[in-house]
Parts: sequence; structure tokens; C-alpha cells
Amino acid sequence: MSATPIKFGTAGWRALIARDFTFENVRLASQGVAEYLQRELADAGSPIHGRKPEVIIGYDCRFLGREFALATAEVLAANGLTPLLCNRDTPTPVLAFSIRLRKSIGGVNITASHNPPEYSGFKFSRYDGAGAPEETTKEIETVIARRQAEGWTFPATSGSFNCKTFDPRPAYFKHIRKLANLSLIKKARLKVAVDLMHGCGRGYLDTLLRKAGAVLTVFHDDLDAFFGGHPPEPSAAHLTEVRKTVLAGKARLGLGTDGDADRFGVMDSDGTWMTPNQVLALTLYHLVKNRGWKGSAVRTVVTSHQVDAVAAHFGIKVHEVPVGFKYIGAVMEREPVIVGGEESGGLSVRGHVPEKDGILADLLMAELMAVEKKSLGSILKEINKIGGAFYTDRINIRVDPALKEALRSRLGEGLKTVGAFPVEKFITTDGWKFLLPKGEWVAFRASGTEPVFRCYIEARSKADLEKLRQACTAILKS
Repeated sequence: MSATPIKFGTAGWRALIARDFTFENVRLASQGVAEYLQRELADAGSPIHGRKPEVIIGYDCRFLGREFALATAEVLAANGLTPLLCNRDTPTPVLAFSIRLRKSIGGVNITASHNPPEYSGFKFSRYDGAGAPEETTKEIETVIARRQAEGWTFPATSGSFNCKTFDPRPAYFKHIRKLANLSLIKKARLKVAVDLMHGCGRGYLDTLLRKAGAVLTVFHDDLDAFFGGHPPEPSAAHLTEVRKTVLAGKARLGLGTDGDADRFGVMDSDGTWMTPNQVLALTLYHLVKNRGWKGSAVRTVVTSHQVDAVAAHFGIKVHEVPVGFKYIGAVMEREPVIVGGEESGGLSVRGHVPEKDGILADLLMAELMAVEKKSLGSILKEINKIGGAFYTDRINIRVDPALKEALRSRLGEGLKTVGAFPVEKFITTDGWKFLLPKGEWVAFRASGTEPVFRCYIEARSKADLEKLRQACTAILKS
């Protein structure tokens, strides 16, 4: 019996296929979810009490994804639950929407999102489509640990379970047409280059854009479990073909989605990669200015304050939450949020799921260009007139393992200065964030598994950005 600990992070449990992500461990994780859901169904105070015990199962394009999903479904069925399998590899936001639409009691997606191809993952979503909060995953981990100690096993043949399937695309498409104005995109006859990264966005983002009348150049819309030899992340480094197409004048906009299509990548008409921070600010600006939406905004603690500048201009409240879209989703469930997002490429809007959706984010950028009849960079310059320019960066700094805890303690006590910049406020919402003069800030978060610190930086000039990079490196290397 495997003794590998199964721990859930901000977006589920992820591990190397065949080493830790095995059928044995996937079944263990499934048993933990099954027992948790059984308790919730029996609890008269639970939101899922009295519902049909349906659990939606999805999977991405990685090795053995469908087989791992079937193993999950078989365990859930053995526990008296009703698994329903997506008929093909399915984007995480589509699974989240299907859970809400069908009033299912939850869902499991076999996905490692943007991680390298040798990884897979197990993500449990609640009845509302949001990622499970920490208190829920801790309960599931407790069940798993107990079952491991008992030597629990599940006799089955991998991939042999016959599970009922359904096609989630038609209902999702109908819903997305209410959130993105495809007729405006059609009227503009936008030329768009799309990189689907060999992932789950195939047949979703490209199909919706074609239905909108966009003229498409599509890359990597075929299945490849190796994702072309690099992580399926729509970053500037991975959207090279899109950039060449844009620079050649064959497209005015470049778009991409990651492995499970919950993250977006956006490239402007001059080949400039728009950071997720900028896309979030652009989306808020668009939905308020061009649609007149009302409500609040929510971002994670390490996301750009450019969102706050746009919000302040329109008189909108901004919520700051810990890292992890589940915290954004929690705010979206309790009040009307115009847009919620994070610097790592996740975004959702009012009326949609409390889960990030790269497909929708991309469509909204196409809509914005169609409405404004300008490049995204030109629109960003207008936003900069509102609250000034913002320059952001994120760097990973490896430290001496023997010094990691001492650094954690030092940061936890607070800093009086960051280089030559005095600290005006210390925030510990998630990690250690230091607010500096002129609206600049830095934040540090320690990796839970490696001697690495992630350092997030926001400056109001390129010169200050470089000074803060050097200062943060010095703090962690001293």
C-alpha cells in the first residue's frame, strides 16, 4: 500500500505521473472525496443536503487522463454516488459551469493545468463550481491519511468502468454568448491568431471565435500529451508563433489558453504580450466604461494595484484576498463582482462561475478591441492617464535551504525598508507584503516544497522596478 502523502494545494493535488500520481493514489483521493460528500449529503445544514448525488468528472489532455477519470468515477459509484463523465477532455471552467447548471454536488477534474506534461492533478470543485476551500481539502486529506493507515485498497481494472457521459459544450456555449458580445466581434471582422497549446481549449475558443465571424489563424489544435515539449502555459515565451503572425500583419490580436483553458494569454497588435495584470485592468475598464456594469472588484494580494486605480476612477470597491482563485470565487458568491482576477492569468466576471476562465477572458479582449476600434496598448495608455503607469515583475529566488526558516522569521517580523524604500505598511494576508511610497510595493511568498521564495514587485517607473528587483534579491540573499 502506498504511503505517499496526498496534499491539496491552492488548486488541488498535483504530482508526477507514475511516481506519485498513480491509479492507487487517485483512488485514495477519490475515496476521500466520496466520504466527504457522503457526510455533507447526510448533514441537514449542508448546501447539498437532499440533492441528487451526481458528481461530474472531467479530465485534460495528459497521459491516461480519461483512465484516471474512470478510476475516480468507479470509486465514487462504489460509495453510492452518481458519477457523470464529460465526453472528452474538458476545460476546468466548463466543468465548473456544468456543476452549477446541473445542480450537482461537486466535481473532480483530472488536470495539472499549466504544469509540465509529466505532471497530472486531481482537483475537487464544490457544488457551486468553485475550487474547494482549505477546510474542505483538510477534511479530505484526513480521510485519505486514515485510509492509507488502514491499508485500504480498491480492486479494479484501470479504465474498465462503464460510466455515463454527457457533452457540456452546447450549454456552455449558450451561456458564454450572454457574457461575451460575439456580434460585436463579428461586425469588426477581427483577424485573430490563436494558440490552443494542444490543450482543452480546442473546439472551445476557436469554435466560439469562428461563430463570431473572426478570421482565425490557429496553432496547436491537435492532441499532444507532451504539449509541444514545454509546459502548456500561454506566456510570452510560448506564444512565439502567435507573435510572428501578428507582426506579419496577418492578425490584429493574439490569444492563447493553457492546458485546461482556465488561464489566458493575450498579445497585442504590435506583438506586445499583455501581462495578466494589464488584462485584468483592461477588463474592469471595459465592463464599466462600455457596458456600465456596477459592483465591486476582487484581486489577490499579489495582483497589480492598477486594478485599484481603475476602480477608484469609477468609484468601485476593491477586495484583496489570499492567493488562489477559490478566495476570489468566495467573494463572487456573496456579492456582485464585476471582475475578479489574479496575476497568474485567471479571471472571471459577474454572472459567470466562481472559477477562472481563459476562454471568456480571451473573448472579452476581442470584444474590447471591437468596441474601441483600437489596439489594447492604446486603451492601456488611456488607463495610464487615469492612475499612472504600473510596472510589475515576479521573480523566483532560490535560497540556502538552511536559511529558509530564518528568512521566513525575518520577513514575518516585518521590514523597515526595502533597499532605499521605506515601508509604509506591512500586510500578512498571504505571505509578506510591504507597501512603499508612491503606491509601489513588494511581496514575498515561500514555496512549501522547495528552498525558493517568490518575489512580486510593482513600481511606478522602470528605474524603481530595477531598484526593487535588486533590493528584494539582496534581502533574500543576505
